[in-house]
Amino acid sequence: MADTNPIKQFEIHPILPMEVNGIDLSFTNSSYFMAVAVLGVTALMWLATTKRALVPSRGQSVAEMLYEFVAGMIRSTAGTEGLRFFPFVFTLFMFILTVNMLGMMHYFPAPGWHGFTVTSHIIVTFALSMLVMAIVVGYGVWKNGFKFLKLFVPSGVPLPLYIIVTPIEVISFLSRPLSLSVRLFANMLAGHILLKVFASFIVMMGTAGVLGFLGATLPLFMVVALTALEFLVAFLQAYVFAILTCIYLNDALHPGH
Repeated sequence: MADTNPIKQFEIHPILPMEVNGIDLSFTNSSYFMAVAVLGVTALMWLATTKRALVPSRGQSVAEMLYEFVAGMIRSTAGTEGLRFFPFVFTLFMFILTVNMLGMMHYFPAPGWHGFTVTSHIIVTFALSMLVMAIVVGYGVWKNGFKFLKLFVPSGVPLPLYIIVTPIEVISFLSRPLSLSVRLFANMLAGHILLKVFASFIVMMGTAGVLGFLGATLPLFMVVALTALEFLVAFLQAYVFAILTCIYLNDALHPGH
């Protein structure tokens, strides 16, 4: 009987075990899918831009659409000045989108032929969110100096209310890495667990004779519908992560606005 444990799909397994001075540096299935995502995005952009033409090929059209999509996202949230962060935001969006989509391909060519969703692990999403916040704080302080602290003192607020507003702003800012990482992690984790649960219903009911086989059609339809929904969620979560990054970068560019 097939393994119906919904949590097993998130287990990390070493592919190339390696230990240096007692530190585990093994190349795992998580590392493998991250490497595939990076190589895949790099190959797509390289192939799409090596033979640029006035009448674009399919690959060039895809690359141009992705470029304009991310550039438009940055302009609408951080202004033209925010385009200096385009390489970072574009890389972040493409990486998250690709690993999310790879996680939907449960039989993607991999050691053991098992799919893996990198963003279903909070350590990965938290690392990405901390990278975002490090750039926001680092650039904000470098560009604005002590004026960056105006982020916690919004303009137009009556003076007595700063006693309440400033602590709220500080807590809100410090909670950004957590909310940014948990949102992506929780959505990907919950969606894949739900898919696995309904898929296990199909397996279990299919072994219960003719009535069970007929009853398995309902969870089968649910799996099909949820799969389509999960593809949408995979894109939306990459978009949400990227656009929130743009909003936070806008705070670094224009603190206190």
